[in-house]
Amino acid sequence: MKEILLVIIVLATVSCSQPKVDLKAEGEKVMQLSREWSQIASTGDVEKTVSYWSDDAYMVSAAQPPLKGKQAIRQMVIDSYKIPGFRISWQPQSVEVSESGDMAYLIENTQVSFSDSTGKTVTQHSKAVSIWRKQSDGTWKNVVDISTPDATQNQETTPN
Repeated sequence: MKEILLVIIVLATVSCSQPKVDLKAEGEKVMQLSREWSQIASTGDVEKTVSYWSDDAYMVSAAQPPLKGKQAIRQMVIDSYKIPGFRISWQPQSVEVSESGDMAYLIENTQVSFSDSTGKTVTQHSKAVSIWRKQSDGTWKNVVDISTPDATQNQETTPN
């Protein structure tokens, strides 16, 4: 009788437990999304670029007011693409995924280039943290984007 009760308890515990999240696989998904997003952002496609942010996304950049929501971020993207010589790219360096598998953050290196008033290309390097949230449909969206100038990299100016 005790053995049957023990088997029932074990079966109930196993059947009620949540499936284990493959944190490594989820981290790889977010890293790949970030790489794809960087490639899309380099094309100048506003809507595809903005599609990686959640509707309630929050963005913080050095010396800029915070942006709240996809509409404010969309306008910033539109304005950025209008800057002569504007280009942006980034490379994710590392990822951490929450134990529940529904939140992740990336550490990234970012480069933004544009033409100054003399036509020279100026490139600014930043360090960034992006926080991603898994959506109800299983996709990942960026919810917080924070960047700051990279003190270890000098601003580059090159003639065109």
